[in-house]
Amino acid sequence: MPRINIGLTEEQRQGVMNLLNQDLADSYVLLVKTKKYHWDVVGPQFRSLHDLWDEHYEEITENIDEIAERIRTLAGYPIGTMEGFLGIATLKEHSGEIPNATGMVDRLVEDHEQLIRNLREHVDRCSDEFHDQGTADFLTELMEEHEEMAWMLRSFIEGEAIKPERKKPQQEIKTPVGV
Repeated sequence: MPRINIGLTEEQRQGVMNLLNQDLADSYVLLVKTKKYHWDVVGPQFRSLHDLWDEHYEEITENIDEIAERIRTLAGYPIGTMEGFLGIATLKEHSGEIPNATGMVDRLVEDHEQLIRNLREHVDRCSDEFHDQGTADFLTELMEEHEEMAWMLRSFIEGEAIKPERKKPQQEIKTPVGV
């Protein structure tokens, strides 16, 4: 690592970069899973989920680039291989499984929530342990984006549980004779 003087020791920068690389790895697993579900979803909610996941895929892609650039800003190098990502990711693949639409949404909610919990911990560590408020702020914004994506997905699941109201049969309206 090149020597830089930004108010953090090499150990602090390395600690922060390790956290960022884990976030990068988790983001890649989430990206691949989101795109896979985007391709494979079927059923009455196909269009809405297909479009939502396309939006999420694009947002996660932007986040990945920003995480990698934050690592470079700290004079490090981001992990850039699937082997490297899978070696440190906390999110898991579900290779060979294609759940129904609600199952896909549920898995993505779990992944976003895991990433949110990780980011919350990483914000605290960046601030308290590594004294890097810049990265803490960066991760806070990233966490808020995942909170919004998780909310959108949870809203879909909650909607599945709502049963439509029963319609009362309409009363037959009798037209008076001679009208």
